[in-house]
Amino acid sequence: MNIMQERYNKEVAPALMKSFGFKNVMQLPRLEKIVINIGLGEAMTNPKAIDAAVSDLTAITGQRPIQTKARKAISNFKLREGYVIGAKVTLRGPRMWAFFDRLVNIALPRVRDFRGISANSFDGRGNYTLGLKDQLVFPEIEYDKIDKLRGMEVTIVTSAQNDNEARALLSQLGMPFSGKKEA
Repeated sequence: MNIMQERYNKEVAPALMKSFGFKNVMQLPRLEKIVINIGLGEAMTNPKAIDAAVSDLTAITGQRPIQTKARKAISNFKLREGYVIGAKVTLRGPRMWAFFDRLVNIALPRVRDFRGISANSFDGRGNYTLGLKDQLVFPEIEYDKIDKLRGMEVTIVTSAQNDNEARALLSQLGMPFSGKKEA
């Protein structure tokens, strides 16, 4: 069992039970999955971009990503239905906990001028999405071997019923939210 998962079971779950007054452990918010997505608009002109993004995601997550395709054609972007325009990985179980641990303790502190992440990026249903400007914050990526900096989107899907429960869960797990919360 991962260190972060043990921490959830021993410290976070009892604290959440107490603070929200849950009667049953099945009411507790928990991490369900983490989805990492890289959108590649450049893939239409540079087919090698897909291979580079796939190898980066594989190195970061330890799991082979799937390629995402355009659902509909958009003529202004010269995009046709079925073109490969990204890559994504869905992590569950031990890999999810290991990635979350690395994200919180290693990758986020390596972000330049890091002052915490926004507490406003919840979607209203208890899910949190975080954007990273480049893949170099992960120690698995070697600076010399990348061809281009690519941003990625990390979506943390929780079983929380609302944003307050999800925020409490993530902050108890060590997510470094910035001090200011806007209404």
